[in-house]
Amino acid sequence: MKLGHHLKECSLCPRECKVDRRTTSGVCGVGYFPKISNIVLHKGEEPPISGENGAGAVFFSGCPMKCIYCQNMGFSQKGIGKEIKLDDLIHAFRVLEKEKAHTLDLVTPTPHLPWIVEALDSLKNEGFSLPVVYNTSSYEKVDILRELEGLVDIYLADIRYTDSSYGLRYSKVPDYWEVARKAIFEMYRQVGPYRDNKRKGLIIRILVLPNNVSGHEKALEFIAHQLDPSVPVALMSQYLPHFEAKKDPLIGRKITTEEYEKAIEMMLELGLDGWYQTDEVERVTARGVDWLL
Repeated sequence: MKLGHHLKECSLCPRECKVDRRTTSGVCGVGYFPKISNIVLHKGEEPPISGENGAGAVFFSGCPMKCIYCQNMGFSQKGIGKEIKLDDLIHAFRVLEKEKAHTLDLVTPTPHLPWIVEALDSLKNEGFSLPVVYNTSSYEKVDILRELEGLVDIYLADIRYTDSSYGLRYSKVPDYWEVARKAIFEMYRQVGPYRDNKRKGLIIRILVLPNNVSGHEKALEFIAHQLDPSVPVALMSQYLPHFEAKKDPLIGRKITTEEYEKAIEMMLELGLDGWYQTDEVERVTARGVDWLL
């Protein structure tokens, strides 16, 4: 197994907790076998990911980050899910292909990479046709990402914060932006900006948080001036203050219309392409394509 040694002394993610996952769980909450909370045809992703039939979304349990507002708290931090074997994982990927999923959307895959890489290597040899989406918080190690080169077609990468003090306060990681910047550069090196004609490339998601806690202005400038302005951006407005975030003085509310419109204006002024949500239920402008909400 290509990354199997990490199950003995895990250093798959930047936390590098070094636990023996054959006998215990890592900081991510994941033990030896892959753990799945749900597998669905998901039509709520960005258009290149969902297409008409929906993304074949595999929601893995556990996460290296501990976001206090996570809408997926049940399986990301509380361990809801079912452990499966390698053959089951391969079978699930095959079924999604048979059901004509638009992509294979691997959601929070990092703790499960030894098994995912093994499954994909096996399927690629059989002619597996679905583009593989690595759906990530961007809190990733560059050396681990390099092991995925050639297996991943689309990196769907968040920029959660551009101030690591907020990463520590709200997601319990001390070095989010320093780590995420390097990871995003590596993803870009591997696949470049997303292009429809290739069904390959990097897409960046930014969830706008109240009081610019997300650092979305700095994130947009980073994409435009340091990365590549042709990388498409999904600028999201759906933040809700779940769980511990409800009582927080900075993120204990929804974003305002003014905050989101200001973010859209900046995105357009910088010449960035992508998707942003409007008050019109029927569509979101996106490279001439409508993103149905």
